[in-house]
This record gives sequence, structure tokens and C-alpha cells, in this order.
Amino acid sequence: MRYLLRYIGHRLYTTWATFWFVMPFVVTYPLQLALSKKPQWHRHLHTLNRYWSKLFIFMWGMPVETVRKNPLPAGQPCVYVANHSSYIDIPLLFRTIPGWLNIMGKLSLAKVPVWGPIFGRAYITVDRDNAISRGRAMVQARRTLEAGRSVVIFPEGSISKKPGEEMGEFKDGAFQLAIATGVPIVPITMPLNHRFMPDVDGLRVRYSPLAITLHEPIPTTGLTAADAPALRQRAHDVIASGFRATAKGIPEQSSWRRPVAVPAVEQPAAKKESELASSNS
Repeated sequence: MRYLLRYIGHRLYTTWATFWFVMPFVVTYPLQLALSKKPQWHRHLHTLNRYWSKLFIFMWGMPVETVRKNPLPAGQPCVYVANHSSYIDIPLLFRTIPGWLNIMGKLSLAKVPVWGPIFGRAYITVDRDNAISRGRAMVQARRTLEAGRSVVIFPEGSISKKPGEEMGEFKDGAFQLAIATGVPIVPITMPLNHRFMPDVDGLRVRYSPLAITLHEPIPTTGLTAADAPALRQRAHDVIASGFRATAKGIPEQSSWRRPVAVPAVEQPAAKKESELASSNS
């Protein structure tokens, strides 16, 4: 009975979370579509996206711990670099980071039905396996910074294979961009997103607190392209310092059946005798 009740609870909460993600978008879709049509309206579209993110994260009902280690540079754009662990990384960033942001996302996001074209018009998309696409995205990001607008980049390029434990190898692009434009790097750690919605087949949602830390900005003034690897490693270490040992792993798939214990495999007698002899030698 305990497993059945837990399974029903998971299904109900997943339905609740999905409803509050989808419903505000459906209601505001005509406005979002209209605002996406002209670049001069994208600022208002981002504001709408921020309130959409705040609303559905609030309605999900779990606490969000927000830590800002140091005030962000006033009136200056930044390159925000964050670990990538879940589908909800972008909404949590939109909710937390002030101002009109641009964000670099994978090209497949622009191909999501209905919502994708809006994202593709308003933000930067990139095919990370295509050198031309990567170059075009960096040009867009540089123009964004030069216009006084901050940029968010996931330097891993994709969701980590071991979220909350290890990050994929960081690419140099974000750090070369920050050095070239002279703007600070702001590392961001989101250590718990994968506990709420992991990157798995199907939709798996679990009630779980969230947390986000905006670390102290790292200045790039006076740095050259040769300093990019050291800057990349420094940002990597800062982000990793915010991980939590208790957040390792992803939630298991829910089932209404009691787990069946797998019996230990009996070792052949000859192998047991060999191991015993080895331990006594």
C-alpha cells in the first residue's frame, strides 16, 4: 500500500507541476508570439518569460534557496556561466538573474512545437556540433554584450551525465568572449535541479527544494586570450564548490509495486576456495 500511495502522489504532483508550466504559457501565447516578431519587443518578451518562470516555480510549492555571494556589477553586462543539470535550469535562471538577459541554448530548443520558434527568435541558439553555428552564436553573444545586455552560457554544452556530482568539460567560448569584451564572469551553481526534474526518458518530476548560488564576479580586465584556460578552470572550481554531497544521483522511477529483492549470486565452490586461499596467503 505504501508504494501504491507514493506512486499516486508522484503522478498527482507531476500533473500539478505540468499544469502550472503549461497553463500560463497557453494563456499568454498570443502575446508571446506577437512580442517575438520584432527585436525591439524582445525586452518585454523576456520580462513576460521571467514572470512566467516565477509563477510556475512558486506554484510548484517547493522552497528555493537563493544565495548572492557579492553584489553584481551595477550597470555592467556580465557573462553568467552555470552548470547544466536539468530541464528547469533556464526557468530558474530567468527567475533569479535581474535585467534583460540573452541566453545561449541548443538549437533543438527552437524546434520544440509552439514554444520553440518564440525562443529561437528571442534568444541565441547554437548547434554545438557545427563550427559555423558556434561562430555565429558567439558573434551574436558579443553584440549582445556590446549593447549592454548580459549573456547566460552553459559552458558544458549539454546536461551533465552525473548531475550534482561532476560537470562535463567546459568549452572555452564563454571565457574567450568575456575576455574579448572585458566583462566579468559570474559563476552560478544550481546543485538540486536534477532532483526535481532529471534528464531521463519520459517525464519524471519529484517534489524537491531548489537552490541557486550567484558567486562572486570574476573580473577579466587586463586578461588576454592566453588566460582563457585558467579563467575556465577557476570558474569550474567555483561552480563545483557549490555542489552538495547529499544531492548525488537522480530520483528513481516510480512504481506502485514493492521492489523485488535480487538474490545474491552464489559463487562456485572452487572460486570460494580460491578466494579463501588467497586471503590466507
